[in-house]
Amino acid sequence: MSHINLQKLSFAGFLVSIGIVFGDIGTSPLYTYTAIIGNQAITELIALGGVSAIFWTLFFQTTLKYVFITLRADNKGEGGIFSLYTLIRKYKKWLFFPAIAGGSFLLADSIITPPISVSSAIEGLKPSFPNLPVIPIVLTIIVALFLIQRKGTSFIGKVFGPVMMIWFTMIGVLGIGELIGHLSVFKALNPYYAYQLLSEHPGGFWLLGGVFLCTTGAEALYSDLGHCGRKNIQISWLYVKVCLILCYFGQAAWLLDHVGTTLTDVSPFFGLVPQWFIFPAIAIATMATIIASQALISGSFTLVAEAIRLNIWPKLRVVFPSDVKGQLYIPAINWLLMFGCCAVVLYFRESKNMEAAFGLSVTLTMLMTTILLSFYLYVKKVNKVAVFSLLLVFLTIEGSFLVANLKKFMHGGWVTMLLGVIIFTIMYIWYRASEIKTRLQKFVELEPYVPILKELSNDESVPKYATNLVYLTSSANSKMVEERSIYSILYKQPKRADIYWFVHVDVVDEPFKMSYKTDVLASEDIVWVTFKLGFRVAPKINLLFRKVVEDMVNNKEVKINSRYASLDKHNITGDFRFVVMQRFLSFENELSFRDDFILKAFFMLKKISLPDEKEYGLDYSNLTIEKTPMILNTSKNIILQRE
Repeated sequence: MSHINLQKLSFAGFLVSIGIVFGDIGTSPLYTYTAIIGNQAITELIALGGVSAIFWTLFFQTTLKYVFITLRADNKGEGGIFSLYTLIRKYKKWLFFPAIAGGSFLLADSIITPPISVSSAIEGLKPSFPNLPVIPIVLTIIVALFLIQRKGTSFIGKVFGPVMMIWFTMIGVLGIGELIGHLSVFKALNPYYAYQLLSEHPGGFWLLGGVFLCTTGAEALYSDLGHCGRKNIQISWLYVKVCLILCYFGQAAWLLDHVGTTLTDVSPFFGLVPQWFIFPAIAIATMATIIASQALISGSFTLVAEAIRLNIWPKLRVVFPSDVKGQLYIPAINWLLMFGCCAVVLYFRESKNMEAAFGLSVTLTMLMTTILLSFYLYVKKVNKVAVFSLLLVFLTIEGSFLVANLKKFMHGGWVTMLLGVIIFTIMYIWYRASEIKTRLQKFVELEPYVPILKELSNDESVPKYATNLVYLTSSANSKMVEERSIYSILYKQPKRADIYWFVHVDVVDEPFKMSYKTDVLASEDIVWVTFKLGFRVAPKINLLFRKVVEDMVNNKEVKINSRYASLDKHNITGDFRFVVMQRFLSFENELSFRDDFILKAFFMLKKISLPDEKEYGLDYSNLTIEKTPMILNTSKNIILQRE
């Protein structure tokens, strides 16, 4: 299935969307009402007010904000908070902070979704099997889920799409079965019932923390835009939402039949299931909760890959498991999420304990998306009154959810908040250190050195270092080059080569752009190559550069045959050697506390980051790595006397 097919409305795209995108939102009926009610006695106000609040939350947060507004803020078909940031980052520098805050807390919340979803389903067996070893079963399922991630979300969508269709159909039918004879419950479509719950029920406002769980997968829905396409997501959401509403209203009807009691081992969801169907329902629910984890996992891969390309996250190996655009897999993130999820299961042990940690951090992500989205609509010249109104509405809704969710902080919410702060700090350090490195980068004009390089190239008294010597450069201007590159060629150890190549990689905002341009600065001696690669394209420079050289040879722009007479007459191609410059923090620096902390933390992170040579797919057999010191501020008060 191609990227183009997924972007167009089709049944295949519809099925993949069902399988990938809606798992988190789709399994929320398993635990949302349980979180709202807690240990309280069931009342008519909780039943009707709860379902009213759920309905309008799904309308405003999921349908209006994400499905119909945010999905339109795509970057060449790609979605997610970093894609949104990419569209507007050139306007204001401060937008960087809500972007990395939103991305950080979304990643942090990714470790809660798989445990709470899977645990909620497996715990449905406890009334029938009180001694069931829930924790080992949940851990086994979670580990298996992460093991199949390397197959890619296209594989997962094809396999799990039909399962999710069965799931949504099942919860819709279960809801209808309970609603027969209880159609009066639909009076809760009136938002007044939600208002009554918040204003009249004791501590009613704090119940919003439970209500919010019905929409926690909306942000991951946006992140998966590039996998499935806007039209497929929007159409499939219509079916998904109808099934969800039927299920939630069915649960409200069930609760009305149990007023005055408390929830024990039976959740409102499994209360809808006839006894003869309980085991098939739990089996289907378990499979659905496996997929519930998929939306945030695949969204996490997308998020981290974009952060790497935006230079706000340490470089990691990104794998493209298929030829379908938008499909990627990051092994390091996969295993970190897996160990994090297993730790959450072992720490909280039951889904009701996880509810306390679930939702708090993703509320912050939604707030950050609201800020970025409002700015995006503003720069797109949308009516200012409409933009301000949307901003006010969603800040009010999400601000209320955030305040209500803060009650969860001491009961487990601190887990995801702490992780979010750690991730935010890593992003800030990487970004800030990269800014410092860029500021210290010294460039010189290349033109004065062209005659010298030509003479060196033809000076047979200097041993030849390589036939083709290739320097990776951060300069986007072919008239300027790093001072350290010139120093490496002329001063450190004169490096004679037949042709000097300077290669610059420009990461552009268009996700899948792949193009290049060349500038022959000195015929047969100096060539400049600029690659323009999208932030979702793997920068395999070794492969791409070879393609450029082949094109230039075919166009008779360069000759790459060895200039040794004995080899040239046999048309033997000369060798290529890449030079990568690595910087280290010099001991000569005298830094402020902040800069010292940032740079030391940066170089610690650098140790776990993917080296440039691996990121660019360079062959170690023809690679030279040169280390150069990074000097910011040297001591100016050195008094040295000569005796």
